[in-house]
Amino acid sequence: MNFARGSRDYEQLFGVAYRMLGSAYDAEDTVQDAVVRWQSLSDAERAQIREPLAWMTRVVGRICLDQLGSARARRESYAGIWLPEPVPGTVGPAASARPSDPADAVTLDESVSMALLRAMESLTPGERVALILHDVFGMPFAEIGDIVGRTPEACRQLASTARRHLRSEPRFETDDAQRERVVQAFAAACATGDLEALSAVLAPDVVSRADGGGLAGVARMPVVGADRVARYLLGIIRRGETSGLTIDFRFATVNNATGLVISTDGRVAAVIDLAVVDGRVHEIALVVNPDKLAAWA
Repeated sequence: MNFARGSRDYEQLFGVAYRMLGSAYDAEDTVQDAVVRWQSLSDAERAQIREPLAWMTRVVGRICLDQLGSARARRESYAGIWLPEPVPGTVGPAASARPSDPADAVTLDESVSMALLRAMESLTPGERVALILHDVFGMPFAEIGDIVGRTPEACRQLASTARRHLRSEPRFETDDAQRERVVQAFAAACATGDLEALSAVLAPDVVSRADGGGLAGVARMPVVGADRVARYLLGIIRRGETSGLTIDFRFATVNNATGLVISTDGRVAAVIDLAVVDGRVHEIALVVNPDKLAAWA
């Protein structure tokens, strides 16, 4: 097996860890830790493992389960709003992953959307692990039970409870063409400062959340409502322009979907992910924390 960084198996393991932790940095550390454990096995021990990738997935699941409790405590003391770390391009796994059957199960792309990763912060560590491993990766509940220390039936209940919690959240638009049109309209309105056009593409109860990590001048509470959000976003852009900065917008794949990257004087200053439902923006994730933008430089 090839678990080297950049390999197909490595990317799949990273996809598992990132969906559980919402942090690319922590996901990388988790996979590296799992690789060290694999390498520490003797040749005879490795020979007894019939499915190395499945074995590594279980190891990654256990490490993530251990981390989720402490991660929640860190995020509760975070300066302002905590949002997942946006990842450029497509977040694994490889096409060999086996998604689950239930109609309300979380889909592969949906499971890595910024909106759902944020919503999953309300789940318990066991619920999150069971939901991701079963609904997204098709792992049997018996194997999940070995990870979380529960019976298969208890794990089935964990996943079911997690789905019920997430049903109240808007499910993002899966129609790529529809989403592209909305993102383009949003970007054009922001770039031209057209308040009316921007308000029109936002849902009446749209919520904008900004993660500055205490390092950037953005709202530390969610901004709600189409008019308020539109004025807030255009105000941020105007402040930059008034300061003499050259602001550029470009489209990019953010967590498997079209999003926006904003640069000021050639430096990446923000990444924007939009949750699109029924042709309108329902949630905006604005990440300006420099610590979460290193991969976009």
